[in-house]
Amino acid sequence: MTGEAGGAGGAPDAPYPHGPKLGVDVGQVRVGLAGCDRDGLLATPIRTLTRDPRRNGDVRILVREAVERGVVQIMVGLPKNLSGREGASAEMARTYAGLLVEELRRQAHPVPVRLVDERLSTVSAHRSLHAAGLSSREHRKVVDQVAAVEILQHAIDMQRSRGRDVGDPVPVREAEDARRPLLTPTEEPVIKDSSTSRRDPES
Repeated sequence: MTGEAGGAGGAPDAPYPHGPKLGVDVGQVRVGLAGCDRDGLLATPIRTLTRDPRRNGDVRILVREAVERGVVQIMVGLPKNLSGREGASAEMARTYAGLLVEELRRQAHPVPVRLVDERLSTVSAHRSLHAAGLSSREHRKVVDQVAAVEILQHAIDMQRSRGRDVGDPVPVREAEDARRPLLTPTEEPVIKDSSTSRRDPES
């Protein structure tokens, strides 16, 4: 889940934007997407994209979604281990966030992208699905989206309770470095509905 608010490089006391937002859960194979209402009260699942590291078609689809929904902010989950350290998954999320910034600018829609701590989002998503009575096989169909909901919901809850923004803004440097290829399987972008999948062993 998301953690504490703005860190180094951020503006801890900066007010947060009001309006619809997107939450993004980045995996090696799939990318979960969630959105919230204009009042920033409730996050809901949108869809799962298949990661396309060769051509970044999923990034373009995600940005198109942002433009069509008129979002004011995008929250990308930053996976950390329980000690707070970052590994390969966090680097992948940072690179993906940079790709988003780059594509948003290319499409003349430069909404802010922020990285938020998501170290427990996937665990929480699986627990929620288990509590709902879904089998492990069924979990894989929707857990990407549920994790994105966890990321976004916690972020907007923290924004309201603290009265300021949360997470760290993606710096220009990361956006400029985003052309580096991600170490992920090569797959074509596919938009799937709520019956799509999440991290199974190969993701």
